[in-house]
Amino acid sequence: MVTVAAALLLCLSIDPAAARKSAHDPWGDLFGTRRPPRLRGTVHRVAVPLPRPRPAEAPSAETEKPAAEKQAPEADKPAEQAAPAPQPSACRLALTDAIAIAPSVPDIHGPGGCGGEDLVRLEAVVLPDKRQVAVKPTAILRCKMATAIADWIRTDMAPLVAKLGSTISDLDNFDSFECRGRNRIAGAQLSEHGRANALDVRAFRLANGRSISLTDRSVARELRETVLHSACARFSTVLGPGSDWYHEDHVHLDLMERRGNYRICQWNVWDQLPQVAPLLPAERPEEAPPREVAEKSDAKAEGAAEGKPQSAKPEQAKPQATKKRR
Repeated sequence: MVTVAAALLLCLSIDPAAARKSAHDPWGDLFGTRRPPRLRGTVHRVAVPLPRPRPAEAPSAETEKPAAEKQAPEADKPAEQAAPAPQPSACRLALTDAIAIAPSVPDIHGPGGCGGEDLVRLEAVVLPDKRQVAVKPTAILRCKMATAIADWIRTDMAPLVAKLGSTISDLDNFDSFECRGRNRIAGAQLSEHGRANALDVRAFRLANGRSISLTDRSVARELRETVLHSACARFSTVLGPGSDWYHEDHVHLDLMERRGNYRICQWNVWDQLPQVAPLLPAERPEEAPPREVAEKSDAKAEGAAEGKPQSAKPEQAKPQATKKRR
């Protein structure tokens, strides 16, 4: 009885239209192509909560965007400034304005090892009496090389020129930093000029208008030798006249480091040229015997040595043809 009652309830709950459709499409249940029956029921509307209205005192979105963009760079600035600045070297701290006018310049890193670090632009050397020796043109050098040049001028050259009754006003800079090979030969080893570690000096100009060229033969030999000895005592390389034909008109100075502290000093101090060149041979002394007599006396001496009898009469000298001078 219970089974029969359950079957009756199931039959009453089936929609007659769905039952008819299922009877006409028996394969829909098997292959899943039949659409599910529509559910009949009551549609309930749900209330969706909306956002609260924007307050009147709140800033607009257009003004907030530029403010955010302005704050972004300011936030990045402290990160960039946080990098510590490079500390000056001991040489840079020692080379004060009381010794030389030499402002620092940025490091140079060129091809093939050219350039260097701790560079300065040597503009002038300050003497102990506060006078300045201008470097013309200004020289780009390493700090140690600039310090050596300043000490050389202040300690050696200034007292030497003071003995001549004047002071140094300018230093003639022939060459300083230049990215090149030695003697400007293509493919040669990098010159110390390419490392900003060399200076070519041609002359010193004095306050009285006089110019002292270091390779000029007319300058007193003693003065040039004094400059030679002082330069070779301070610099590891000194090249001047006599070293090669590249340094006949100037003196090369550098602080190249070599094994065993090896130093090179090649500078020949030439003697002064004669004031008047001897264009003609010296005149024949008046007391000298005539050429014919001298020739006969030589012939007699040769005959006596060979044991030949000498003629009583002297032979007459043959006239000699005279040549015109050109």
